[in-house]
Order: sequence, then structure tokens, then C-alpha cells
Amino acid sequence: MRNVSVLTIAHGREAHLHNVILGLTQQTVPPRELVIAAMQDDPYDNLPETDFPIHQVQVTRPDGELALAAARNAAAAKASGDILAFVDVDCIPHPELVADLAGVIYEKRGLVMGEVAYLPQGAVEDGLNFDEFEVVGVRHSDRQGPPAEGLRRCEDYRCFWSLSFAMHRTDWDRSGGFDEGYFGYGGEDTDFGRVLDARGIDIWWMKGAKVYHQYHDHCMPPIHHVEAVVRNAEYFATRWGHRTMGHWLHAFRLMGLIENTNEGLKILRKPNDADFALCRQTGDMPYANSRRVMDKLLRDFNTEEERRAAARAGDDLVSMIAAE
Repeated sequence: MRNVSVLTIAHGREAHLHNVILGLTQQTVPPRELVIAAMQDDPYDNLPETDFPIHQVQVTRPDGELALAAARNAAAAKASGDILAFVDVDCIPHPELVADLAGVIYEKRGLVMGEVAYLPQGAVEDGLNFDEFEVVGVRHSDRQGPPAEGLRRCEDYRCFWSLSFAMHRTDWDRSGGFDEGYFGYGGEDTDFGRVLDARGIDIWWMKGAKVYHQYHDHCMPPIHHVEAVVRNAEYFATRWGHRTMGHWLHAFRLMGLIENTNEGLKILRKPNDADFALCRQTGDMPYANSRRVMDKLLRDFNTEEERRAAARAGDDLVSMIAAE
């Protein structure tokens, strides 16, 4: 069996991280190691006992912004396995995750994305019950589903998101990793997918290699990250000639948070309580959903012409290119 290093990046979220580790202790094929890129001043302590080593590397920025791209790169540099399996800190790995990935990933395979099921609030209060997770976990309505079996090639690089994916180290090295010009929230995933596409590195959907996304409060569109989304969208344009995250930017514009000027995107105001009430995930939602908010915003327009204009969100909403 090939060596699989599991990598995660984290800032706070101690309870979520503990569940990631507990999920890894139940793997039918243990990982070679877990590498945590801690985006905070202090490393994590009091972690669960494991039969595999846990390594930590700290990745912070002087301005306090989260260095998501740099953290993934640092975790990969620290890892020693042939296969790099990235699992976000809010995702619990299914007991077959490592075995599934070890069975399909090899040199020049490309990037593989497994299944994701979203858990409702309270699903992990009594510990990890994977049979129960299978019953209550749901697929995101705006994400492509896995194939019925095996792997299916992903034909649109914008569908990549970094919630859970894996690559052979040789393909990771070919990719060059995530562009560290992105910091804060948004944009780095689409950029990475675009790089893979440009370099002829395939992206695949996979049946299996499943993770369960743990419930946490969130907003979609991510109005709590307006400044970072705007900055990273403009940075993407310097690299590729057009902005990304167009559906989020469009929603921000409809909400009166930003405007597009001759000098670039301009932030008009900070989100208010009404904006958060519209976009916040509530306890009865297993995941936050940009489509729900966009539909509400579109219904608020008075004329058919306005609705048609509002529906053109830049990036295709059906693809939903950025992580939720």
C-alpha cells in the first residue's frame, strides 16, 4: 500500500480538528502521518492519541489575515508520503478514505476529489457514528455528485474546491502548489484549478474517498469576507485577464456592498445586520447556499430586464466554483 499523508490547515476549530483526528484513528488503512498547518501563533496541544505521527507547522501573516494558500503549501512541504490527501479541518474522514485514495492515485493520475456529505447541527454531539452520518448527511445541491462508481473526469476547472482532494506528490510538484498571492478568503482554489488545466493535470470526481462536513455557522455569499474576496478577485484578474468569484461579486453588488468602477471594484459599505440575516446559515440548514440568497435577490428586482441582468453573475452559478 502506498504511503498516504493526510494534510489539514486550521485556525482555531479545536473541536473540529479533534474529530478529524478521531476519524483518522478509525481508518481501515492508517495514514502515514497527519500534518497540520496551524494558522495561528501557538501550535495545537492536547490532541487525541494516535498510532501515527502528527506534525505541525505554523503559518501566519503579520497582518493577521489567514494564509490559506501558503498553509496548504507548507503542509505539503512538511509531508513525507507519496500521496498527499488534503482534508479541511471541518471534515471528518470516512474510515475508507485513506484506502480509497491509495487505490486510485498514482503518478500522472492528477487531482482526485471524493464525496462530501454535509452533517446537520448536532450530528457529532455523541461522537463519531458513521452509520448515522450516512443517514443524516446530505449532498450539496449546487455541487456535482460523484459518479455511480469509479472516477469521472471533471471537464471544468472551476469545479475544483479544496475541501477534500488528493494528488500524488509528483503531480503536486508539477502544479507548483497554490499561488500565495491569495490570502484571506477566496480565489485560490479556482486559480489552482486553472493552473492544473493549463499544465495538463487532470481533475477527477470519485465515488468514495468520502468526508463528512461538520456543521458550523457560515454565510453564503461570504459577506463576512467582502474585502478579501474583492482583493483576491482583482489579483486573479492580474494573472488570468478576468475576475473570478463572479457570482459572489454580483451578489455583493445587488446588496449594495460594492460597485464596479473604471478603477476597479470599490467597497461601498460593510455588511449590516440585515445582510447577515439574509446570508447566514441557520441551524436547520446543513450547508450555506449562495443560490438561495441569489434567488431571493433576483425576486426583489421589479422588471424582467433587471432580473435578466441580475442573473448574469459572471461565473456560472450552476458550477459554484468556490468552496462553501
